[in-house]
Amino acid sequence: MSLVWIILGLMLLVVGGEFLVRSSVALSFKLSISKMVIGMTVVSFATSAPELLVSLNAALNESPAIAINNVIGSNIANIGLVLGITALVSSIAVDKSFYRLNWPVMMLFSMALYYFLSNDNQLTSVEGLILFSGLIVFLVVLIRSAKKDATTEVVDDNLAIVSNFKIGIWLLIGAAALYYGSEWLVEGAKDLATDVGVSEAVIAATVIAIGTSVPELAASVIAAVKKEKALSLGNLIGSNIFNIGSVLGLTSIVKTIPVTNASILDHDIFWMLGFAAVLILLILIPKRFQISRYKGLLLVVAYGAFIFLAFKSQS
Repeated sequence: MSLVWIILGLMLLVVGGEFLVRSSVALSFKLSISKMVIGMTVVSFATSAPELLVSLNAALNESPAIAINNVIGSNIANIGLVLGITALVSSIAVDKSFYRLNWPVMMLFSMALYYFLSNDNQLTSVEGLILFSGLIVFLVVLIRSAKKDATTEVVDDNLAIVSNFKIGIWLLIGAAALYYGSEWLVEGAKDLATDVGVSEAVIAATVIAIGTSVPELAASVIAAVKKEKALSLGNLIGSNIFNIGSVLGLTSIVKTIPVTNASILDHDIFWMLGFAAVLILLILIPKRFQISRYKGLLLVVAYGAFIFLAFKSQS
């Protein structure tokens, strides 16, 4: 039964996230916010809402391991699973903004998270505020650099003519779906951990992380098949930064998140740092600025090793 609740929870999170993105973008058009800013901020925050609700729900329901590993596992899955499988479908070209801005910022946030957690085995409200403030600074720099390059994010223009009534309905549906989806997912994860005999941290880093990455994986693979560049490496890196800055940042501002499972600091966070660090090597050698199919295979194999070792460590 726990798996049923997890699946239903994930389905509601996907539905809720989609309605929240649509309503947020439509509302932003009503407020005359530019498409570029909508794409870089509004959409990014809205797509982080499912992870935010799961982490917040878990922290408030005394399951801090789920709150932390929901983010750590998602960041690992974004690189190992999503990027790896997407590269297997079609090689991914990498622009210079990756190593000039996106990758260094992702490493900075990842290292900051490790320091904050290892320093006193908790993520406090002050540390959460630092992470969230850092995210705002990153967004300001990102928007300014994008204006210089005269690039715009892909945002659906049709959402500019949506009625206020429909926006309100979408917001209500999105909020309700996200609330109940996070409730069911967290409860299902806790029950599954008990049934299988593994920790909540392992379930959060594997089952929940893969589940919340499925929509992004589907979008990435479809874009790769169509030879579209709509979902680039920058989007995945940006998602990892948002996960730490907004999801854990905002959650810890509301409630301090303690580290209750030793594997988080002994095992999982080093995998997250490792996947983030190895990206720069994959991009610079041997063929520069391209993630080829065999590099994608390496990422998927490494992700498979992470999943295997995560469960094996509990046996």
